[in-house]
Amino acid sequence: MIHPHSAIGVAAWTDLLRLLRDSSLGTLRGSPQRKAIGNKHYWYDRYRLGNDVVDRYIGEDTPELRVRLERQAEITRQAKASERERARLMRVLRAEGYLMPDAQTGQVLMAMARAGVFRLGGTLVGTHAFRLYEGELGVRIGFDQSAMTDDIDIASFERLSVALQDQVDEPLADVFSQLKFDPLPALEPGRTWRWRQTDRSTLVEFLTPSFSAEEGLRELPALGVCAQSLHYLNYLIAEPVQVPLLYRSGVLVQVPRPERFAIHKLIVASRRRGRAEDLKARKDRAQAAFLIEVLAETRPQDLAEAYEEARENGPAWRRRLDETLAQMPDSLERLTAL
Repeated sequence: MIHPHSAIGVAAWTDLLRLLRDSSLGTLRGSPQRKAIGNKHYWYDRYRLGNDVVDRYIGEDTPELRVRLERQAEITRQAKASERERARLMRVLRAEGYLMPDAQTGQVLMAMARAGVFRLGGTLVGTHAFRLYEGELGVRIGFDQSAMTDDIDIASFERLSVALQDQVDEPLADVFSQLKFDPLPALEPGRTWRWRQTDRSTLVEFLTPSFSAEEGLRELPALGVCAQSLHYLNYLIAEPVQVPLLYRSGVLVQVPRPERFAIHKLIVASRRRGRAEDLKARKDRAQAAFLIEVLAETRPQDLAEAYEEARENGPAWRRRLDETLAQMPDSLERLTAL
């Protein structure tokens, strides 16, 4: 059963997202400049720092971003009022029963957001991203699908990280050190892609798509870290969306599109082998089934396009999808009917 959130909750979530997007432009130090990189355009905050000219990445050129840039002076003037309003909206969302992260997860993700991880193309994936679809889709997510995990996974495109020609505001190694995380040893010395908190079990991992036969380590220059490359990940993090993390007065993060998340979970579930991975595969299927049920009712065209795109990626993709859907007759029926 799909249980929608109230109109009050949906309106509060939508307003919070708008205010967080606005607030991301409230700290510009110079004048916005548009750059062409490849076949795309990106906006940068250009300002002088001593004798140097700094270009700080703002975001990809979109009509919505251009409108916000035109309102930048107004956004800056209203910054304090905006923060008070965000706090009020968070109280509404708590009262409406929206899922909130635990304090530890909220603290870690907020620290990464402040450093610029999500501004520079980082995308939150995994169960923490799934929980945030409650607001994006306006439906309640139950405990069975949203059980918390200690893993925080951040994915980003290697090519985008190189192309942006910008870096996080503070080295992530320093950010994690302040939060009492230690780097975990990697097979290749000096190429850290995972950090574990010393007094808890929280694990932060960085991932990137693999476009070759091997799934090795890659550099993410914008984030200043290495990342484990994985097949099929490019499909998941293409065209991500911004959503509020419901922590303190809200934190703007980036997650995959829900329809891509659902189809990717079908693929990932079929890659898990062995008894130790069986619980994760069941969780993958449960999250995929929930999103497919919701999206088949609310965004059928988006879901149909995502499913068709995955199947058109080749026989290996179709085989993995079919293996998982053979265990999910209701989801298969919904996808077939699209």
